[in-house]
Amino acid sequence: MSEGRQGPLSGVRVLELAGLAPGPFAGMMLADHGADVLRVDRVAAVSDEPRKDVMDRGKRTIGLDLKSPEGVAAFKELAGHADVVIEVFRPGVAERLGIGPDDLHAVNERLIYGRMTGWGQDGPLAATAGHDIDYIAISGILSMLGREGGKPTPPINILGDFAGGGLMLAYGVLLALFERERTGKGRVIDAAMVDGASILFAMFYHGVQSGFWGPRGTNLLDTGAPQYDTYETADGEFLAVGSLEPQFWEAMVTRMGLSDLPDRGDRKQWPALRARLAEEFRSRTRAEWEAVFEGSDACVSPVLSMAEAVRHPHNVARGAFADVGGLSQPVPAPRLLGVPGQDLSPATRLADLSAWGLSAEAAEKLRSQGVLA
Repeated sequence: MSEGRQGPLSGVRVLELAGLAPGPFAGMMLADHGADVLRVDRVAAVSDEPRKDVMDRGKRTIGLDLKSPEGVAAFKELAGHADVVIEVFRPGVAERLGIGPDDLHAVNERLIYGRMTGWGQDGPLAATAGHDIDYIAISGILSMLGREGGKPTPPINILGDFAGGGLMLAYGVLLALFERERTGKGRVIDAAMVDGASILFAMFYHGVQSGFWGPRGTNLLDTGAPQYDTYETADGEFLAVGSLEPQFWEAMVTRMGLSDLPDRGDRKQWPALRARLAEEFRSRTRAEWEAVFEGSDACVSPVLSMAEAVRHPHNVARGAFADVGGLSQPVPAPRLLGVPGQDLSPATRLADLSAWGLSAEAAEKLRSQGVLA
């Protein structure tokens, strides 16, 4: 077991129903800060081998047949000793299994029931399938991403699944835990990725409605402005330029030795300015430009691969990555100073469930029935 875990969530027990991306990410965020997270998987999915997924770190795993009455009864027993349940099914599925919020609150009124879906628990699309790209499309966010004249470009599945989904669910769990200190009661959290993606873009709504923020790829922060873009170097690598403020711009062009540049304050001059910068950046390698800008406030950084990021001196100095079982991965964030680091070992099968209210005899009976892995 993991009773020895430390952190602000030490002592908080989380049952995480196995799912894709956002649910496990929310569980990881809680485990990273001390929660005791038990991943409940299908019986056939559990083996003796440690799981390799980074999002399973710090957790323990069991396999439970939730389509059997015995499995449902066992899950309710576990939920009776839990603080949080993370559920990742389509609306209505948990209720049909007999492990919906009402079912579990009947055995534990303090339980916080976090529901992770793309569309939410209600609305015309609630029962339909979807993926990250669909959720950010309906939220209006996808229309804003991409270069001028190009088609909308999804940022992998970061905005819907992880930022708008898993992270928002973890935040909702913390809100409910805080509220429970006053009320003594649990709460159901409806974490919808379409909602989460929308709130992430809160600062842009006024700009869009007032006309200050134009079509995608034409604005200050979406590659429209030459002072906020990426540029190719002589060796086929790239630099990220973010010299928005005048003093940072001045630091950049001074280091580059440039003068008589087109006026960056005139949007009509942006194409000419971009072409001039692109030509200059292609004159040297990325490493040479890194040397030029080292120690400056030019806001110019190398675009590193994920493998390079692990080795970057700043990340190394901060211990931003850890090697766990031969796999490099980011350490928990945010950092709470003075709190010891957590065990980042990947999830393994859990044999002892007595601390969760399931006796060794009961567990052995379930195993003999094929209900518990």
